[in-house]
Amino acid sequence: MSEPGRSGFVMHRPGSPAATAQDEPPPAEDAELPGDAVVDLAEVRSRAGVGEVLAELDRDLVGLAPVKRRVEEIAALLLVDRTRERFGIRAARPNLHMSFTGNPGTGKTTVALRMAELLKRLGYLRRGHLVAVTRDDLVGQYVGHTAPKTAEVVKRAMGGVLFVDEAYYLYRAENERDYGQEAIEILLQVMENNRDDLVVVFAGYADRMDDFFASNPGLSSRVAHHLAFPDYTVAELERIGQLMVSALGYELSGAARAVFREYLELRVRRPRFANARSVRNAVERARLRQANRLVREGAADRARLVRIEPEDFLASTVFADRMSTVEGTG
Repeated sequence: MSEPGRSGFVMHRPGSPAATAQDEPPPAEDAELPGDAVVDLAEVRSRAGVGEVLAELDRDLVGLAPVKRRVEEIAALLLVDRTRERFGIRAARPNLHMSFTGNPGTGKTTVALRMAELLKRLGYLRRGHLVAVTRDDLVGQYVGHTAPKTAEVVKRAMGGVLFVDEAYYLYRAENERDYGQEAIEILLQVMENNRDDLVVVFAGYADRMDDFFASNPGLSSRVAHHLAFPDYTVAELERIGQLMVSALGYELSGAARAVFREYLELRVRRPRFANARSVRNAVERARLRQANRLVREGAADRARLVRIEPEDFLASTVFADRMSTVEGTG
């Protein structure tokens, strides 16, 4: 029988009784283990707080099961790699640069934020913060302007995650004198030379990100993890909306729930749909209409102040367009 130490590692020594915490203190977290030691990975995972971060990710985002599963797999790989090091199994630090592809409002920035926290807890990042940028933050407008801009962004991101949204705008093939290529070259150097202190995540639409990586093989070879973010289903969007409404201190009446779902079924088929962002916009507009309706009515109790009704959604242009289509074909 063996006794688990406070560090979460269970020590087995053939030919002798298992040592207790009083007999032999558990080794330090970074101390090398003998080859016959057994590690309780569940305890190590718990002590690192991996479960907490994954639970927060699950609370933050509805759906996205493939993305959450991939994040958990990356966490497991890193945890095992750290444990292998304790047995003297040395290997190069894993490549953690990533690509997030998907439509707007699918949670890419939120996942990057949780990934930064996860990497800090596992000892792969010293700060674990997120710096989100676009082309405008990296690329200058004249000769000699891009390098210092990009260097300043990289400096702020060191020890954490640099999230480059709509990364394909860095490369403009039609303009040979565009300064975006200079920013890309600097990022390539940093991704290679500072991989122990910075993780870079490139994000954007899937088809355009494919072209972006194809334009620069050096970028593609430095990105190890590609996560595809699917669009939300109507049921998931409905759940997201209900969570947003609740977080704002409102509730949907039974009739409003039915109208809200109908709204979503229509909205997903319209141009510029942005998943959770579009849902948030719909909720905010419903709040405005509810407030305007209550002021017109002139009196309100608590129940009416927190309740959103069908008419607060029905005034949407989505329904107006539907009605005009019906009238036009009638």
